Amino acid sequence: MNRQAFALLCGVGLFAFISYNLIRMPLLPLFAKSLGAEPEMIGFIVSASTLTGVFLKWPAGALSDIYDRRWLLLAGLLAFALPPFGYLLVDNVGWLIALRFAHGMATAVFGPIAMAVVADLYRGTRGAALGTYTAATQAGAMLGPLLGGWLVTVSGFPAAFVMAGILGCAALLLFLAIRLPPQIAHIASGNGVQAVVRDMTRGARTVMGNVRVLVTSATDGARQVANGALMAFLPIYVVSIGMDAAQAGILFGVQSVTSFVSRPTMGWASDRIGRPPLILVGLILCAAAITVIPFTKLFIGLLGLSALFGFGEAIVNAAAAALVADLSELKTLGSAMGMQGAIMDIGHASGPILAGVLIGAFGFEIAFPIIAGIVLMAAACFQVAITGRRFG
Repeated sequence: MNRQAFALLCGVGLFAFISYNLIRMPLLPLFAKSLGAEPEMIGFIVSASTLTGVFLKWPAGALSDIYDRRWLLLAGLLAFALPPFGYLLVDNVGWLIALRFAHGMATAVFGPIAMAVVADLYRGTRGAALGTYTAATQAGAMLGPLLGGWLVTVSGFPAAFVMAGILGCAALLLFLAIRLPPQIAHIASGNGVQAVVRDMTRGARTVMGNVRVLVTSATDGARQVANGALMAFLPIYVVSIGMDAAQAGILFGVQSVTSFVSRPTMGWASDRIGRPPLILVGLILCAAAITVIPFTKLFIGLLGLSALFGFGEAIVNAAAAALVADLSELKTLGSAMGMQGAIMDIGHASGPILAGVLIGAFGFEIAFPIIAGIVLMAAACFQVAITGRRFG
């Protein structure tokens, strides 16, 4: 991939994730609450799109090991562009949940395949390349909440939904301008559905037999538990202590800025000093930040903790994705990235649900430290399973 094509792919990721995150935070929890959803249901609504990824990311990644990845990327971008307009028609919680499942096809299909493309084409410097690409998507996660929080404050929910749809369409049009090289890892072993399923199953067995890939993916999934909890309930917490939706958007924006700035450097560092030590440091920083948040009432303090969490996320995400690629066979790279994405989504989906139950039962000051403990337990397991072995 030449530099221009890579830059355009990063631009596609930027616009797509601005669109997606404009709705996801802080708008979605507030919109769900306006429809009468209770905390437990808000957690499920926020998780619904992520649950789509749990079921679709691995099949999408596995198919990309067999067929041209460009067509699958196009399908994912259609899921970014079209569903935002559907929110204009939603007037009850049931339809909102259904639409969130459909909208989740965007990241479920596009996410792991784009990562596989980058990891495949930049094998010698994949940490830096993945860090740069994910920085672009993180820039979308930065700008989306800022734009969404501002739009819902000054113009209401409909204006935010329309803007999300426009940005999703922009990502689709930009992708059509890219001349990506053909992305066919290998040809199916035969014709028909049975041959495709056989090849996908073979790839799945290869990936599932790789313990280090599974442990690394599960570790990143634990980090996503904390991320999902914050995504769903930081806006609710902020409003409960007297702040507004725009300030909640700023907090997510600061988290995303920190992650955006840090990812390329952390990816570069993981290429040179090793990925496991950085992953451990990142997990500890994430756990520390989410533990302190419910004891913080000042906006400046929440800004600092959001930045700390974003930095920890940047370290873990850039290093973990590259480590999974390092440990995977080339012919099953898409399957491995899809499997990692599915495990991460399990964590991301369970985070809001778990947080909703814990907050409903015990409040923020107990719920968030419990979630931090899960992150630290994952760090301990990663230390035992990975760092004591020599990678080869």
